Amino acid sequence: MKQVFVTLVALGSALTLMAQQLTVNQNENAAFAANTDQTDNGVVSLAGRKGFSIQTQKGDFVFMPYMMIQTSGTYNYYADEGLDPAYNQDNVMNSGFAIPYAVLGFTGKAFDKVSFNLSINAAGSGGAILQQAWFDVKLADDALAIKTGKFKTPFQSGFLTILGGTLFPCVPVSMTSAVILPYALNSVNPKLMTGWDLGVEAHGLLFKKRLGYEVGIFNGTGGSVNSATKTLSDDLHIPSLLYAARLSYMPMGPMPAVQGDAKYLNENKLLFAVSANTNIESENESTNDTRFGAEAAWMYHRLYLSGEAYLMHMGFTDRMHLDGQTYDFWGAYGQAGFFVTKTLQLAARYDFFDRNGHDANGFLNMPAAGVNIFFPSCNMKLQAMYQYVGRFNHDTQVDRDNDDLGLARHSATVQLQYTF
Repeated sequence: MKQVFVTLVALGSALTLMAQQLTVNQNENAAFAANTDQTDNGVVSLAGRKGFSIQTQKGDFVFMPYMMIQTSGTYNYYADEGLDPAYNQDNVMNSGFAIPYAVLGFTGKAFDKVSFNLSINAAGSGGAILQQAWFDVKLADDALAIKTGKFKTPFQSGFLTILGGTLFPCVPVSMTSAVILPYALNSVNPKLMTGWDLGVEAHGLLFKKRLGYEVGIFNGTGGSVNSATKTLSDDLHIPSLLYAARLSYMPMGPMPAVQGDAKYLNENKLLFAVSANTNIESENESTNDTRFGAEAAWMYHRLYLSGEAYLMHMGFTDRMHLDGQTYDFWGAYGQAGFFVTKTLQLAARYDFFDRNGHDANGFLNMPAAGVNIFFPSCNMKLQAMYQYVGRFNHDTQVDRDNDDLGLARHSATVQLQYTF
């Protein structure tokens, strides 16, 4: 009986000490989160958030878990695209409920030199389940750091924005949809977005954190591949990898990686950036793709404005036997968000996509409107949007029908998001 009593007392003392330590961690959590802000996990904002964390008394090691769950309901209406009604095609497809992301991860720092992050997306499949896994080593304070592992490639602010902080539940179509080529049988249909990838990157902030740079080398296979599969390019005789760089200027200090948030109603931040990358392939049925991008964003109190344009120059490998044929595709979008109240944000976007290449007439124009409702007390966010995919200036009706294949003419999405 005495042993049981001693055990209970010891257990109670340990729990008391743990509770005291967790309280301290919650109070200090905001300071840690303010330093890492959104850019450290790429999923949710930890800025100013008081949550659960584990750290040493000296603060030289901090471990903070986070979570994001998105549930959505979508209605997609597809046009007939000139098909005979006898085909009995379905106009309403890819509709219903979905879980775009179910992310569980942790981030932290060690010895004020190394920061780390790992996240699992349970809504993904294959290699994409491992959404990211990296560590970042500071070599010269903010001026130079080396990041290695799986993380976001430095291209397109619409993708570099944290997943839980976008203005719309769906990013622009011009970023995520594959291009269209004039070949009936073709295994090559790249996108203008590079996305997640495995690699190594040097980055930093210079001149009082007003000038940022990122220079990296990646596999170029995207977020669904977690192994080394590349070789040398037989066409260019260099490693078949993705070479990428981004340069940003922020005259008023670092720009939060969100497109408007209830926590940033008093900010005044401005960003200009340019980026470029080239994805070199080996001698297989693929292409060598070079991309360029330019972007600007302004967060002024309740107003958020941003826009970017990107271009891809695509050249087939010699194995495709297309006599050096090249194509150029480009897309752009502009968007605006305004907080009517402290928790209600209205949004509008115009998305443009030259999907069939500059050699062929016609392009897609895709206006969208949305509304966001924030619940700061419980870290919830409700988003709703409608998007229309229009077609303009095509030579023939067949060209018009081909240009938006796979895209819904009318699309409506409602998404509820919870973060921890």
